[in-house]
Formats: sequence, structure tokens, C-alpha cells
Amino acid sequence: MLTFKVTTVGASEGFILNKEAKARLGVQKGDTLYLTEAPDGALRITPYNPDFARQMMLAEQIMHDDREILQVLAQ
Repeated sequence: MLTFKVTTVGASEGFILNKEAKARLGVQKGDTLYLTEAPDGALRITPYNPDFARQMMLAEQIMHDDREILQVLAQ
């Protein structure tokens, strides 16, 4: 388990990621992190944009369901 302490960062508050946390998240300075709520109410920090993931899931579903139409359009 990783622990963090909330600290003042400029006029805001935040926390600092140590090397281990950055490595486990696969992020580096300047990357954006997202705080999402899990179905059980827990909060998760992730480098993956949940809106983008949802859009990609819908796109894959459309490509699967309408592949014949897309093949015709591609010609």
C-alpha cells in the first residue's frame, strides 16, 4: 500500500507521487491523472481517461455491429 500526505501546492492542495507510485501508474511529470469512483464507492487514481475509454468501447461496438456498412463505405 502506498500512502500520501496532502500538502499545499501553490494556492491549491495536492499530494506528491514518489518514484514507486509513478512507476506503478506509468506516469511522468506533466501527465494527467483521473480520480474515478468505483461501483463499490471506492476512489481510484488512473492515468486513463474514463470518457475516452467509454468512447472507444462504443466505437468498437459500432464497428462490430455495423461492419458490413463500414466495408461498403470503405470502398
